[in-house]
Amino acid sequence: MDIGGTFTDVVCYDEWTGAVSASKAPTTPGDLAEGVFAALGRVVADPADISFFVHGTTQGLNALLQRKGARVLLLAGEGGRDIHQIARGNRDRMFDLRYRKPPPLVPRQDVMEAGGRLDYRGRELTPLDEESVRRAARRAREEGFDAVAVCLLFSYVNPAHEIGAGDILRAELGDDVLVVLSHEVAREWREYERTSSAVLEAYTGPVVRRYLGRIERRFAERGLAVPVHVMQSSGGLVNASYARRRPLQTLLSGPVGGTMGGVAVSRLLAEGRHAICVDMGGTSFDVSLVVDGRPDVSAEARIEGYPVLMPVVNLHTIGAGGGSIAYTEAGALRVGPESAGAEPGPACYGRGGTRATVTDANVVLGRVDPAWFAGGLMTLDAEAAGVAVATLAEELHYDPLRLAEGICDVANAKMAQAIRTLTVEHGVEPREFALVAFGGAGPMHAAFIARELGISEVVVPRFPGAFSAWGMLEADVRRDLTHPYFRPQDVLDHADMSENLVTLERAALDALHSQGVPEDRRRVEHAVDMRYEGQDYTLTIPLRDAYEPAEPGFVAEIAARYAAAHTSRYGHATPEAPVEFVMLRSTGFGSFPRTGAAPPALAESPAGHVRDVIFDGVVHSTPVLRRAGLGGELAGPAIVVEETATTVIPPGCLATVDHNGFLIVKVNT
Repeated sequence: MDIGGTFTDVVCYDEWTGAVSASKAPTTPGDLAEGVFAALGRVVADPADISFFVHGTTQGLNALLQRKGARVLLLAGEGGRDIHQIARGNRDRMFDLRYRKPPPLVPRQDVMEAGGRLDYRGRELTPLDEESVRRAARRAREEGFDAVAVCLLFSYVNPAHEIGAGDILRAELGDDVLVVLSHEVAREWREYERTSSAVLEAYTGPVVRRYLGRIERRFAERGLAVPVHVMQSSGGLVNASYARRRPLQTLLSGPVGGTMGGVAVSRLLAEGRHAICVDMGGTSFDVSLVVDGRPDVSAEARIEGYPVLMPVVNLHTIGAGGGSIAYTEAGALRVGPESAGAEPGPACYGRGGTRATVTDANVVLGRVDPAWFAGGLMTLDAEAAGVAVATLAEELHYDPLRLAEGICDVANAKMAQAIRTLTVEHGVEPREFALVAFGGAGPMHAAFIARELGISEVVVPRFPGAFSAWGMLEADVRRDLTHPYFRPQDVLDHADMSENLVTLERAALDALHSQGVPEDRRRVEHAVDMRYEGQDYTLTIPLRDAYEPAEPGFVAEIAARYAAAHTSRYGHATPEAPVEFVMLRSTGFGSFPRTGAAPPALAESPAGHVRDVIFDGVVHSTPVLRRAGLGGELAGPAIVVEETATTVIPPGCLATVDHNGFLIVKVNT
């Protein structure tokens, strides 16, 4: 289940028959559980029949975006009160004169210091000042703070002081105040980034914990007998009890489901194609990559300008969706990022909207079936869409039909540029990828975006409007563990590195066991963060297994792999330079049975009709077909409608339904 801003999508897989069904219901912001149960009731008669349940939530992300998170007290080490305020001096946009660092989530007056000190090796220099911790607890209680974040120097090497502070705070404050320890959030070096990660968890955690607690209680009351699982930002699953303890892991929970669906699609496509996943909804357009059958995951990220140390699927999001508003600026046409949202929505929704949007433009061009929008859940007001577009056309002295195509062209150009940000700007050629299009509006624009980028193949999966929910059923349970390991190559103890990796592997397997993953479905992968001596940044290099470091010639082999990765990322390497190791990483995966692609039952002739649709200023008599009955080849122009989305096949393109039930559109580039 994927809880979006406008709709709550649900996908159900029947383990006995192999059938997959999907539905949606309006999201209920006042009480999200109501929308959840409304959507669920359309595909499942009794929650007690459910054997596995997973959902994505944007509760934490929404709290951050709207700055409606918890009030946080930050407890820093003595002398480190200003770490969170100073942040980093580097700038991403060197020549942007309007650049401003994001304001700290914790104002300086809400930062306190705790006495005590460890050295860089984790040895105690000064004992923890327990009274200073108790003073922080008293202030948190008296002033009504929702959470306390603790970040002490060198706790990633030795967490003893943070653990002691956490014990005191929890004893003094009870369960009413969330206590976050930085080494539990991110046991990694770099003081500011670790502080930022702990503060983000404290800021968003109470909202996520309350929500997950309510969902679990409501489901238990209705008979659900299995744990609720939650999507993580890394593309893996955890049960809700763990997510309540580590709520930061759910920050990008919703959008990542689509990426994991893209992983499943890539696995099913011929030759395991690389995939660019594009999710176009009502408000935003999300882009992510699948390379060699794996999601593009980074060990750290910046969210709303704040650094966070945790595995995160690389997502690039822009304000471009079906509800994006078209307007004039300096005599030119602009589209987005402002959106009409769900209320009032596009003019064609008939809810009072009067400004032209991307959806209105598609209605005017005939690319949407007003009588069967969202599978018949809504009937669109084509006349209102025409009035909205004509009003804007009058401002620009354009023909309304020409302007409608212009609105779509501008939106498509913005989305193509968003894809370039993740591909071309990182040395990746988009023409080597298939474009996997989903979201309510993604398949409507995918062929046009692909043509602009030179991509020859668009893949539209089943239930594209609920694809993120389907992707969650395809994901593995995942637990990520790290261990700081600073070693130059000339002093590396090979056996010691292997022993540390084996310890991490055991911990990962134990974590999977606690998540209920059967022993035969558990596996662990290892990697090491490396750099050349003197560098600040690192690259993560996979290892074959935990015992590889003990093999002869390990340093030469891993250094060569690092040089290859450095060349791929930055275009150069220095193979003769010595390397050093920074961090050990172990990731445990627990797999569950896959749903498969659920190919549809074929009918001899799909029900449909013919309507006039405009492409490149020319009116085409175009068939409008139901996807459930498609088979064989379909030459463009054509419109394919289904319960959750509309796919537009422009002239010159050829569509087929493959053996997985995917709609494959060959684009004339």
